Amino acid sequence: MKTYQTDQIKSIVLLGNSGSGKTILAEAMLFNGGVIERRGTIEGKNTVSDYRPIEHENGNSIFSTVMYTEFQNKKINILDTPGLDDFSGGVISSLYASDCALLLINVQNGVEVGTEIHFRHAEKVNKPVIIAVNGLDHEKANFEKSVEMMKERLSTDMILIQYPVNEGVGFNAVVDVLKMKMLRYGKDGGKAEILDIPADQKDKAEELHNALVEKAAESDEALMELFFANNTLTESEIRKGIAKGLLSRGMHPVFCISAKQNIGVDDLMEFILSEAPSITDMPAPRNSKGNVVKPESSGPASVYVFKSSIEEHIGEINYFRVYSGRITENLDVINSNNSTKERLSQLYVCAGKNRTRVPELYPGDIGAFVKLKNTKMDHTLNAPGNDWRYEGVKFPDPKYRTAIKAQSESDDEKLGEALNKIHLEDPTIIIEYSKELKQIIVHGQGEYHLNIMKWHLDNIYRIPTNFNAPKIPYRETITKSAQADYRHKKQSGGAGQFGEVHMIIEPYEEGSAEMATFKIGGKEMKISVRGKDEIELDWGGKLIYCNCIVGGSIDARFMPAILKGIMEKMEVGPLTGSYARDIRVYVYDGKMHPVDSNEISFRLAGRNAFSQAFKTANPKILEPVYEVEIMVPSDRMGDVISDLQGRRGMVLGMSSEKRFEVIKARVPLAEMNKYSTALSSITGGRAMYTMKFLEYAQVPGDVQEAVIKAYTEEEEEE
Repeated sequence: MKTYQTDQIKSIVLLGNSGSGKTILAEAMLFNGGVIERRGTIEGKNTVSDYRPIEHENGNSIFSTVMYTEFQNKKINILDTPGLDDFSGGVISSLYASDCALLLINVQNGVEVGTEIHFRHAEKVNKPVIIAVNGLDHEKANFEKSVEMMKERLSTDMILIQYPVNEGVGFNAVVDVLKMKMLRYGKDGGKAEILDIPADQKDKAEELHNALVEKAAESDEALMELFFANNTLTESEIRKGIAKGLLSRGMHPVFCISAKQNIGVDDLMEFILSEAPSITDMPAPRNSKGNVVKPESSGPASVYVFKSSIEEHIGEINYFRVYSGRITENLDVINSNNSTKERLSQLYVCAGKNRTRVPELYPGDIGAFVKLKNTKMDHTLNAPGNDWRYEGVKFPDPKYRTAIKAQSESDDEKLGEALNKIHLEDPTIIIEYSKELKQIIVHGQGEYHLNIMKWHLDNIYRIPTNFNAPKIPYRETITKSAQADYRHKKQSGGAGQFGEVHMIIEPYEEGSAEMATFKIGGKEMKISVRGKDEIELDWGGKLIYCNCIVGGSIDARFMPAILKGIMEKMEVGPLTGSYARDIRVYVYDGKMHPVDSNEISFRLAGRNAFSQAFKTANPKILEPVYEVEIMVPSDRMGDVISDLQGRRGMVLGMSSEKRFEVIKARVPLAEMNKYSTALSSITGGRAMYTMKFLEYAQVPGDVQEAVIKAYTEEEEEE
């Protein structure tokens, strides 16, 4: 395969709702470039993209796919992405590795939910967007309606480069208002016949051409001056304006295609090569040291791994983009994330699962490594002497959680290994091994997202699993002071066990003063703190342990054992088995035996005294509360707010953002189970939301009673 220089490479990402035709467009582009000899179909399960078994079974993309095509002696890297928001990780990482997005619109449906979501993803990372209206050969094609929806739901900066002459069954011609020619295609699509615009189309073409000229002139002051001087622009000047407007996101050029019939694809590819930005046009990334990394082949070798996958019979494959230098086979590099050495023994360019070995790659190109030992997704590989990294892909926070368990305990270890491999391929699936909840919690982007993960566990890894309701990581604390004493006494043959502990507990707040006097049985007693341990708890909050023993009633060597017993109950709270926090403990008296007292006796005495005191100190349960931000169409806002209120949510504020209403609310985690599914149902899938931990707050009394009752019943069952 030919080696392409930086100025011969364009890298695009295909975006669009599921069913918009991204995978079939990729087939046509690869076919037109001679990378494949025959175009595959979704029904035939033989496309270059969507080659995995789960994608064949579902009939849509689940993972992003790396491909390339060669056209007009240049190279286009193509990243096909899933259309469903549950698999947004592949969209976001592909946007990071490309310079321009090609957004497909299904002309039958116009702007769909996934279209809006993908457009927002591109907007967020400031990537230029070209629009392709697809499926114009369909009997229900409605180009004008699709354009109206684009301007209403996406941006008013849509500008037509083409419009269809005969949309619907028999579609084979478009008018190109940039070239001011009609392009007519044969039965099998492919290369267009270039004709003069028919007389009945001239007025419409002139009107759209003038609109394009004005839009192109707006993108550059020099072009604007030329426009005012000549009242028009030449085709080359218009192209210059389009390229600038595209780069600044001031315009989104619109094309007409039928990917299935390979109509309009050649002209679209030509436009990508001539007007779409390359890596040298886009802002250069800054490394972790704040320096700009210029895409120069003479610079230090540097690549970023934006995707990892595991392929049958091959193992791990890492897909990377070259940001600087010339990457060659057998190049020695340093992984800046873990300071390990790697040798790039083999370089590949990929078209789905097909790999072609290449000797070198230049800045802007996309390739793959196999058999690297310590390199994963989000790692930076540099020439020795350069220890900086790239900021990397920012994936969305998870929105959905469930507990997972292998049906057979003998599969527990295998399940852990499989989940780690799944996370490697899809970093938006986050695995949490919760000691607190005694569950493996899996976090993802939605219910369907995790159901697909389960399919892989059941069918690929052969580990039957069950999903269970995830427990809530409550916290326990107290609201008033309480006293308790406990004597642990056990006598058997030989030495026995004896330990007695008297303690007081009270709520702890940062900066609060320690107790000096207290009452027991109506009598006031003074205490003096002789030693103090301040313990920062791993789960938040503090335990303050005060030694107030006088007269040697408990030997100092037993004080750590009492603390250990208290910590056991802090880790498994007396009410629900959740972590306890923010408590101050005073151990002020006790008894010991010269023979029978030992560490275990005082550990048990301390644990039970603490548990008794806790239960009489007006204990309360705290629950995790999350800040939820929802982007919702204005006509569904009332329904969404009503649903939030039914989930004990409190609306914090509302605002408007680019055709959407934004609702901010605080909602208990316990009420967010399956929220992504409910929100999709309420809004027809058009809303998006994010959530992040806000604080722990006291649960209402009725909820506390229900939580304690459920925990008690569970303990009795066990």
